[in-house]
Amino acid sequence: MSLAVPSFFHRAAVAAAVVLAGASAGAQTAPYPSRPITVVVPFSAGGSVDAAARLVFQKAGERMKQTFVIENVAGAAGTIGTHRVVRAPADGYTLLFAVASPINVAPLVSPTLVKYDALRDLAPVSLVATSPFVLVGNPKLKAANTAELLQLAKQQPGKLSYGTDGVGTSMHVTVELIKQRAAIDVMHVPYRSGPQVLTELSSGLLDLAVMPITLAQPFIKDGKVKAFGVTSKQRWPSLPDTPALAEVPAFKDLDVDSWYGLFAPAQTDPAIIDRLSRELAAVIADPELRRRMEDAGLKPTSQNAPQFAETLKKEREALAAVISAAGIKTE
Repeated sequence: MSLAVPSFFHRAAVAAAVVLAGASAGAQTAPYPSRPITVVVPFSAGGSVDAAARLVFQKAGERMKQTFVIENVAGAAGTIGTHRVVRAPADGYTLLFAVASPINVAPLVSPTLVKYDALRDLAPVSLVATSPFVLVGNPKLKAANTAELLQLAKQQPGKLSYGTDGVGTSMHVTVELIKQRAAIDVMHVPYRSGPQVLTELSSGLLDLAVMPITLAQPFIKDGKVKAFGVTSKQRWPSLPDTPALAEVPAFKDLDVDSWYGLFAPAQTDPAIIDRLSRELAAVIADPELRRRMEDAGLKPTSQNAPQFAETLKKEREALAAVISAAGIKTE
């Protein structure tokens, strides 16, 4: 009988170990995603990045049979939300949907304030869309087209104002590129968000702005702001009556796009990144989603992780030249 007691406990311990090992193995092999995924949008709700994210990830949720939760973490030109994802667990359940401002612009204009390098601390997952900016003005501005606008700006150096969503954002850098190409001097007025800029512009408190098409398009179509030109090389399908700035000699060959893409923390399992990349490629191939994106002024554009990484590297180099020439610093 004395041998029966230790034998019982030995069998129980072995059984428990087997159960725990099975549970551990099950946890490790649970298919991804097995719970909701948070997609951080580093800008306020209602902006162009937020709108694009909600279009894409609603359809991604339907396809992957899992919920994508959009979390707006705005502030500091998108760097606060981006930093949140940089520090997040690299498990595929906290992702970043962003544009160039916090990824490639902020590290150049605020190198000591921005506590990450997106090209090192984030893993590109997929490019999902591109869209040009559009140069817009308040309806009372005494210029009917881009040529007249440039003439007006040169007659009144430093008098015309332009609004952006902050110092060192993509909008800011794009206007600086336009200023460099046209040799004009206009005054920068930074705001907290793009929608705020459009409100001020339509009320006549600002003269000019460079806005994402997705954001400005409703204001243009309602006649609340005047559209001078898009920054793509050709006219954009959703604004066929708006010229390309490149049609004016000062902006010959100008071609500036804003991209929208998905990122994960740097150490995320490559299998997860590959799965997300493939799923997003399938999502944006959906005809109905493509139509909705195009109506909003977006061009569905698929690039896998390596392709997207190369695009980002080339953009960083091009932006560095513009930012250096403009002397943009926030420190």
